[in-house]
Amino acid sequence: MDLISGYRAFLDAGKTERECIREIIRQAESAGYRDIESVESLKAGDKVYAAKYGKSIALFCIGTEPIEKGMNILGAHIDSPRLDIKMKPVYESDGIVYLDTHYYGGIKKYQWVTLPLALHGVVIKKDGTEVRINVGEDDDMAFCISDLLPHMAQEQMKKTAAEVIPGEDLDIMIGLPEADKDEKEGAKKKILAILKELYGIEEDDFLSAEIEAVPAGKAKLMGFDRSMILAYGQDDRVCAYTSLRAMLDAENPKRTTCCLLVDKEEIGSVGSTGMDSVFFENAAAEVLERLSGYDGLKLRRMMSSSYMLSSDVNSAYDPLNASLFDKKNSSMLAGGVVFNKYTGSKGKSGASDANAEFIAKLRAKMDENNVRYQMAEMSKVDIGGGGTIAKYAAYYGMNVIDSGVAVMSMHAPWEITAVKDVESAEACYKAFLSIE
Repeated sequence: MDLISGYRAFLDAGKTERECIREIIRQAESAGYRDIESVESLKAGDKVYAAKYGKSIALFCIGTEPIEKGMNILGAHIDSPRLDIKMKPVYESDGIVYLDTHYYGGIKKYQWVTLPLALHGVVIKKDGTEVRINVGEDDDMAFCISDLLPHMAQEQMKKTAAEVIPGEDLDIMIGLPEADKDEKEGAKKKILAILKELYGIEEDDFLSAEIEAVPAGKAKLMGFDRSMILAYGQDDRVCAYTSLRAMLDAENPKRTTCCLLVDKEEIGSVGSTGMDSVFFENAAAEVLERLSGYDGLKLRRMMSSSYMLSSDVNSAYDPLNASLFDKKNSSMLAGGVVFNKYTGSKGKSGASDANAEFIAKLRAKMDENNVRYQMAEMSKVDIGGGGTIAKYAAYYGMNVIDSGVAVMSMHAPWEITAVKDVESAEACYKAFLSIE
């Protein structure tokens, strides 16, 4: 499968972190990777992966050089803004049955109303049984959040965009069943009966569920010239997929290569599956143990001597909102892979700020491999910005820089990238993995 077809298929198959990890493991195992838990020792050329709770993963291809001399790491995140279903979500109001939600990550709430939605996730029953949910992607059925008609929206339209739709009103309509008017919560009971029939789950099973409401529909090529991609979740799965492709193509490297794909970046890289945890450090320690035996000093040297591309997206210059950008320091759609020396916000708050020597090494490697790239930042200085996983890697002392794809309409339900930039990202990541 060619890169763009494969990327679109990956987006369609992975609308949640768990779905992404399942697809990543499938592809990795097809390329010869093994679960590190099944491996007792490692040598040059071996390929292993370590996963955490089905939401984060680190893949390693062992190099010929001693691993304490460092690794070449491609790091990206696989979570995206969405609506999470609450633990006690099902309720009825005047005959309509709803799911109560809690939004995840930075969204414009008004963008999520009147949009076809699908439900993806898992329900874990008390006996440990996992029930997978994937409903609403078919052409004949979906879910939706309603909105007020313009004829009655005079007061609503006076509000700021942040206030138009309160977070507590992002509730999803899931049914309008006919019920006895005298029966208390009769409509809700009928919907719960359908869930019981389809999935074998009770209302209390939502207490141990992780279900996400995401835009329904497949990734599409965009434009008469098919030069762009329109899809949900391209931040940051565009970098995750191209990093994975580069990693799976790497064979017999000199420096050990790694592809690190983590969760929770959109809410601060928190939790046991986020970058601000010891997941990656523990995975690296397991690799070291199987190579030469665990040694704390070797592990520190290994991490400190590594190079990393924090493969995350950058804001694409938008001609319709040009005043927000410093054009000469902006990333353009179809301008090539983006290197962002510092992310963060305003006075570089939350940035790792890459070293000039490392950038020079990357420039030389990109030119050597004819990779099209651009240097950019997110917006004008006082406008704002955002964080990535780069600062958590920099904690170990390794050289790291943000490097990814320019995205227009970032964090919207449907985001836009350029085909040429996706191709440039894969070429960049392949070249990077060969740096010595």
